[in-house]
Amino acid sequence: MAAARSTRQTSKHRRHGRHARRWSKQVSERSDALDLEPDIFKHTDPKEIAASLKRSAEHSRRRKGTAYQSAMSMLNFYINRAGRNLTKTQRATLQRAKGKLREAFGRTA
Repeated sequence: MAAARSTRQTSKHRRHGRHARRWSKQVSERSDALDLEPDIFKHTDPKEIAASLKRSAEHSRRRKGTAYQSAMSMLNFYINRAGRNLTKTQRATLQRAKGKLREAFGRTA
């Protein structure tokens, strides 16, 4: 029983180790998602973020779905992976960028 417990603790520790923190960086750099402009998510204007994501999605040859799906997925991915490290202001800006992205692709409800 003690051996099983230590195995679980070891695997849990491994998930939260050095490689686990770099997982999201590798996804955004090497996945077939988008080729993003540098530091795009650090901008303070939601319209600028949305426009950049749209440009990247439309010009990227690495995406699998539609340009809209890829752009929205990358924005959601960044918000989810940044988690607690986002300030309230940054989170609000990124949430507004979602609305601007919908508008940019003509997807307003």
